[in-house]
Amino acid sequence: MLLNDSEIKKLAKQGLITPFEPKLVRRVEETPVLSYGLSSYGYDLRLSAKEFKVFRHVPGKVVDPKNFYAGNLETAKLHADESGQFFILPGRSYGLGVAIERLKLPDDISAICVGKSTYARCGIIANLTPAEAGWAGHLTLEFSNASAADCRLYANEGIVQMLFFRGEPCETCYSKRKGKYQGQTQRIVAAKV
Repeated sequence: MLLNDSEIKKLAKQGLITPFEPKLVRRVEETPVLSYGLSSYGYDLRLSAKEFKVFRHVPGKVVDPKNFYAGNLETAKLHADESGQFFILPGRSYGLGVAIERLKLPDDISAICVGKSTYARCGIIANLTPAEAGWAGHLTLEFSNASAADCRLYANEGIVQMLFFRGEPCETCYSKRKGKYQGQTQRIVAAKV
């Protein structure tokens, strides 16, 4: 069952999402922002300003998920102007960021991320994996820029929407099997086996 706003709000009081914004925020003071916070059937997470990395080609290196070479990731500069703080994701490239909010999923709830329509209309594809029942931490977020143009990704503003699903409790949740991405901090975690 897909959880609605009232169910998400109850679970947030038990630590599902920290920090938790109980309504959809569209302005901070007088400045319009890409929305974040609680929506009808989900929660819009924000992109952290702490870190963003862009994949770069390194001659002679093939990206190998079993033996990830950190040299393929280049730290992106955090820019700022009157519109806010942002990273630039070059055209036809791929980048990694991290969510501000920390999630702590109970043993009967899993979540998936979907991209926000404002970014999708700019060619940004959120390529995110599920957060399994029992998982806790800050999500590493993955983005592809399908456009030939560079695109801003705004820090401290909405970047993806989480959808939460409740099922019967599973036999072995993520925390019990000691999943390799458990307990991620507000830093990017690269592929590992």
